[in-house]
Amino acid sequence: MKEVNLSMVPEAQVGDYVLVHVGVAISVVDEEEALKTFEYIKQIGELNELNPDEIHSTNQQLKKR
Repeated sequence: MKEVNLSMVPEAQVGDYVLVHVGVAISVVDEEEALKTFEYIKQIGELNELNPDEIHSTNQQLKKR
């Protein structure tokens, strides 16, 4: 997990998925949208910023679908 500025989405709660741009959450998204976005990022090879545990955890969620 990364530290993110939530000032633009004050409605975000612990456990919510948020869309982040340059360290600032810009919207709350549902789990389905979050997993679709992660899959796209994975396909284009841009997972460098995530640590291996985060990648494994999200891959497990994708496999359940």
